[in-house]
Amino acid sequence: MGFLNTMLGRSKEPTPPPVEIRDTLFGDMPINSWTGNGSASQEFPWSAFVLGRARMKMGDRESAIKNWREVINHPGLEPRHYLQAWNFLRAAGVQPPPEIAKKLLGVVVEVGMPKGLDIIAAYPDYSARYYNYSGSSVIWEHPDNSMNGHIDALLAVSEGVVAQIGPWDQARPPAPATDHIRLSFLTPSGLHFGQAHLDVMSKEPRGADVLNLAAGLMNALIDRALAARKSN
Repeated sequence: MGFLNTMLGRSKEPTPPPVEIRDTLFGDMPINSWTGNGSASQEFPWSAFVLGRARMKMGDRESAIKNWREVINHPGLEPRHYLQAWNFLRAAGVQPPPEIAKKLLGVVVEVGMPKGLDIIAAYPDYSARYYNYSGSSVIWEHPDNSMNGHIDALLAVSEGVVAQIGPWDQARPPAPATDHIRLSFLTPSGLHFGQAHLDVMSKEPRGADVLNLAAGLMNALIDRALAARKSN
């Protein structure tokens, strides 16, 4: 499958995506880690996260909840901000209402390779990330609409999966083992995921659909990156 063997390039000694990068994809970073850097921390929504963290440390739970609610009620933010705000709200005892609990805010597909991990992530703001086990990557911040169709298709199929499974109620598991695939679906109610050996996942209709659409997005991102490289 192209998802497993298409790469932007190899290094003599493959360097997998750092754990820190992988962890930023799911919207479940610890409260001390999602606070912005430098002057960015003074701008919304980072300012709300900084205040929420400070108020929780002071024991002012209600004020912290108000800060995180400001984030989830603010339109046009990056989906991971909404995921992080809901992550903190759930930890504070606030659950999303049923009508938005399973709203899909991101999909992360991980493939365990013999020498590392391949990751493709997509979000409803049409941003996407591809990290190859070799250390190569493509970061897509929606500079144009060329990936919209791929992302829409992946999210649409994933919504059907989320509707049929429940949220994971424990800490997110470590990366999948070699030849195993994990499909992670990110919602206000938390992580929904399925995991299986490649042979099993590729034969499961819903899993195969998600995997194939993720592969299509990955290949489109690679083609776009290679074309840009040739034009420079």
